[in-house]
Amino acid sequence: MLSYPAAIPLSTRSLNHLAGLIRAHRKQRRSRWRRLDPGRQALLALAHLRNGDSLTRLACGFEIGVTTAWRYVREAIDLLAATADDLKAAMNRIRVLAYVILDGTLIPIDRVADQKPYYSGKHRRHGVNVQVIADPAGRLIWASAALPGAVHDLTAARTHTIIEALTSANVMTFADKAYQGARGTIRTPFKRHRYRPKLSAWQKKVNRAHARIRAIGERANAGLKTWKVLAKLRCSPHRATPIVQALLVLHHVENPAYSG
Repeated sequence: MLSYPAAIPLSTRSLNHLAGLIRAHRKQRRSRWRRLDPGRQALLALAHLRNGDSLTRLACGFEIGVTTAWRYVREAIDLLAATADDLKAAMNRIRVLAYVILDGTLIPIDRVADQKPYYSGKHRRHGVNVQVIADPAGRLIWASAALPGAVHDLTAARTHTIIEALTSANVMTFADKAYQGARGTIRTPFKRHRYRPKLSAWQKKVNRAHARIRAIGERANAGLKTWKVLAKLRCSPHRATPIVQALLVLHHVENPAYSG
């Protein structure tokens, strides 16, 4: 099989950060010699996460077995995910902002044996639901654990206690119509319904302004999905959460506005 060198659109900050975690982990476990040193293992994991390269291709390029590549990448993901901020830690940064934007995104997955919980009727595909919080500039602040794709955005936000946390922090939050009924500090656009078949000119104007603000939050989803591994997860859905948390850490390493 032929191999060739390729670039990863990341800075050395990510490589050094991950290599440091791997090095500390090996020292703690008093690990013996391995096929790849910490720097090469970090490079292997970043190539998989950022470029979406398959483990089979990476194993060939790094001259290791596929099982070894899988084990190294999984270890790197778990080490990163363990350092991710929880919602409480993220609130320390969120509470000082003028407002934030809450949105849900679907991460596509392969079809699994128990398909029904992971099928999103809205997107008409299988996936997992991840809740994302962005700042007024559209920068990613926090991403939740993954829930099955059939879970509604409002239900997911309540499950992760996002609404309660944002309300307790008294942070104005803009969200789309899926979050109507959330109450607290969540602000959603006006929606037509049985007792209000038409919106007034003022309500339409408010909705347009609301949509402009929410559109900025889409940058956070786009930033998260620049990690090509999320184009379609080809692993157990239960691995989606550590992968998303690992990418959140790496995203903040690359864009240090909300790191540390």
